[in-house]
Amino acid sequence: MYNEVYKKLLDFGDIIGIEGELFTTQVGQKTILVKNFKLLSKSIKPIPLPKTDSDGNTYDEFSDPELRYRQRYVDLIVNPEVKKTFIKRTKIINVIRSFFNNNEYLEVETPILQPIPGGASARPFITQHNALNIPLYLRIANELYLKRLIVGGFDGVYEFAKAFRNEGMDRTHNPEFTMVELYVAYKDYYWMMEMTESLLEKIAVDVNGSTVVNLNNQEINFKAPFKRISIIDSIKEHTGIDISKMNDNQLFETAKKLNIEVDNTMGKGKLIDEIFGEKCEHNYIQPTFITDYPKEMSPLTKEHRDNPNLTERFELFVNGKELANAYSELNDPIDQLERFEDQLKLSEKGDDEAMFIDNDFIRALEYGMPPTSGIGIGIDRLVMLFTNNVSIQEVLFFPQMKPEKKNIALSEEEKSVLKIIKNNSSSILVEIKTESGLSNKKWDKTIKSLTKNKLVIVKKVEDTLLIELVD
Repeated sequence: MYNEVYKKLLDFGDIIGIEGELFTTQVGQKTILVKNFKLLSKSIKPIPLPKTDSDGNTYDEFSDPELRYRQRYVDLIVNPEVKKTFIKRTKIINVIRSFFNNNEYLEVETPILQPIPGGASARPFITQHNALNIPLYLRIANELYLKRLIVGGFDGVYEFAKAFRNEGMDRTHNPEFTMVELYVAYKDYYWMMEMTESLLEKIAVDVNGSTVVNLNNQEINFKAPFKRISIIDSIKEHTGIDISKMNDNQLFETAKKLNIEVDNTMGKGKLIDEIFGEKCEHNYIQPTFITDYPKEMSPLTKEHRDNPNLTERFELFVNGKELANAYSELNDPIDQLERFEDQLKLSEKGDDEAMFIDNDFIRALEYGMPPTSGIGIGIDRLVMLFTNNVSIQEVLFFPQMKPEKKNIALSEEEKSVLKIIKNNSSSILVEIKTESGLSNKKWDKTIKSLTKNKLVIVKKVEDTLLIELVD
């Protein structure tokens, strides 16, 4: 059987079932004396098998990021460190769930399809409910529904939620992401800072065995307490500019002087956010609470007890990126409606991330919501920190990708023309044709095929025909 079946008919990746007797060989290796053998699954695609030579050089690695993300099933088979990352992700979620459950907070579920995309400033995905004939939005946050449950009498609720934001993609942003949000009655943002410190310290110890995490050749220490600094003081510290008494126009000019790209749709809150994002946030490698945001940046946050121009809000930054966002929640329905109306004005100016007015949420607040503190923590970025990954795609099983390009068989003439276009500084069609040396018939056939396969585009500018590669 060994020579005929195992050596000739089986391949790496085949899944087999065997029955037999377990015994130990003379060299101490546990082995099965096979009595029955069955092929359970045949692998018809060869599995990449990395090989390492005597000098330590590795060949045939399955390491191309795009291939790994598209074919995560192969990635998990051949790269054991990847599987460890996702096992650790589940452990992190379990620690958070256990921490909240031990404090008797209730895990709940709220709608993903929402009539109003509330709870954050972001561009939503839109869909259509055919039976009701209404537009619906994939949620950008679950905040407003969880606060409705606080109105309903629960003392503490939390939810692990998939959220969706129709915005850019980069190493720390994916249009679909996981967050956990917690709301606790009769607490404020000072209490929430202490709770956050305790939670993250516990995650670090339970998952990594230490409060110190190694990330990209630097140590990050989650031992409490974390540094605290207001956003106004942070901007002053890193730019030398005091923005505390500036109006919209002054902030606009200040941003331009700092070489920050701005436009006329930006209100005071957006301008401050841009200044902080460009000049400050990358400096906060160790866990740092950025506190006391201006009202214009925080439409769902309670007014600061000591300064009516600020709010009781903090964001936690680690490794130069936002990890958590928390408030003393605004529970005054009159103030909340005014804040929503201010957001509507921003929307009318062209801000497509401004919040909608949620009249049902206002109605809920009118029944009375106790003083409450809430927090949202990005699970994907948290996992990145604790698994030493700098790309969010590494901690998502199946990250969003551009459509996979089909392999197109090109003729020699087509390859030649593409090479000429790529290497030529001129895109004038007649010059490209002359350089190709093709006859009129072959040229027409080649260009027709390249345009049909969307590899090149031909366009007319004034009286000149141009040919360009399609990105």
